[in-house]
Amino acid sequence: MIAALVALRAIIAREALRFIGQRSRFVAALVRPLLWLIVFAAGFRAALGLSITPPYQTYTTYEVYIVPGLCGMILLFNGMQSSLSLVYDREMGSMRLLLTSPLPRWWLLLCRLLASTTISILQVYAFLAITALYGIRFSPAGYVAILPALVVAGLMLGALGLALSSTIRQLENFAGVMNFVIFPMFFLSTALYPLWKMAESSELLHDICALNPFTHAVELIRFALYAQFNGTALLWTCLAGLVLLALAIWGYDPARGMIRRKS
Repeated sequence: MIAALVALRAIIAREALRFIGQRSRFVAALVRPLLWLIVFAAGFRAALGLSITPPYQTYTTYEVYIVPGLCGMILLFNGMQSSLSLVYDREMGSMRLLLTSPLPRWWLLLCRLLASTTISILQVYAFLAITALYGIRFSPAGYVAILPALVVAGLMLGALGLALSSTIRQLENFAGVMNFVIFPMFFLSTALYPLWKMAESSELLHDICALNPFTHAVELIRFALYAQFNGTALLWTCLAGLVLLALAIWGYDPARGMIRRKS
C-alpha cells in the first residue's frame, strides 16, 4: 500500500513539474477555447437563437451556452496530449521503467489518469476565471459543484486517451488518431449546439450526438455550473469511463494487449 501511494505521489508530481515546465502547453490549452469563445461565439450570436431549455431558466446568449462545451474541450485535448506523452514515456521514458515494476499495471495507469485529470481541472478553472473577466459569470455554488463533474468527465476522457495509446505502436501515428477521434467527438456533441438544434437538421445527427459520451460529459458540466444534478449524464459518463479504462488496462496487459502484438 505504501509503495502504491509513493508511486501515485511520484507520478502526479512528475506530471505537475512537466506541466509547469511547459508553459506553452498551458497557454495553448487556454488560447484554443478562448478563440472559440471570442471569435466563433461572437460570429454565431445573431444566427443562433437558444430557447429556454434545462438547465437555463431564461433565454441565454450563445457565449454562455458554449462555455461548458469549451470546458469539455480542455478536458478532451489535455487527455489526448497526456496520452501522447504516455506513448513517448512508454517507449523511452519513465513509464517504460514503471511498467516493469512489481506494482499492478492497472494502478500505474490509474495514477497516470489521476495526474492528467488534475492538470486538466486546473486548466478549466483558469479558463473559467478568464471568462469571468470577459463577463460570463456563474454562481459561487456553480464553481464548487462543477468540481466533481470535472473529475468524472476528466477521468472518462483521460481513459479514452489511455485506451487509444494502448493501440499505438509508433509515436508518429498518434497525431492522426487524435484528430480522427477529437474532432468528431467535439463537433458531434452538444458542445456547440443543443440536441434540439441537431434534430431540426437531421435525426441521424441527433441520434449520434445523443450516443456520444462527450455529449454526456458536457451536459454533466453544464448542469453542474448551475448547481443542478443530471443523473442521466452522470450515469453514461461513468459507464463510458469504466469501459474505456477496462479497455486501456486490457491493452496494456502484456499477455493480451500491446506487448503481445509487438512480438
